[in-house]
Amino acid sequence: MGMSLMIFKFVDGGEAPVPPDTAVVRAVLEPHDVGDPRLTVGEDGSMSFWIRAPDGGEAEVFADVHGLGVSRPSAGDVFAVIAELTSRLGAVVLNPSRVGVVCGVEAYTHLPAEMRDDAVVIDMTGEALEAALTGPRRP
Repeated sequence: MGMSLMIFKFVDGGEAPVPPDTAVVRAVLEPHDVGDPRLTVGEDGSMSFWIRAPDGGEAEVFADVHGLGVSRPSAGDVFAVIAELTSRLGAVVLNPSRVGVVCGVEAYTHLPAEMRDDAVVIDMTGEALEAALTGPRRP
């Protein structure tokens, strides 16, 4: 899948995202990381992961003080990893090429007012996130 996603955390309706909790990012992504661990943390504190889900699906995830980027997530279980990360961070997923903002109920309350009208609120599970971003999975 050629999509790129962004994950941001907003607090109290503020317009600027807050830095993600790096301990949470590492706790969720490191068990799935198949990249070179020596390259996980850059000199500037940014992080990059090449994750693989149990079904073999993969994605590249990059994190810095502004948020996270997810490149080329495969269909399937990799969305469960992304949903867990998003949920544990209290963040939202942005897909600028398609849907816009996808978030759970709790994160919705923290969105800036101008983002709320177009937000898609879901139970933050892998299946629900994938469906919101790409449409329902076909058998």
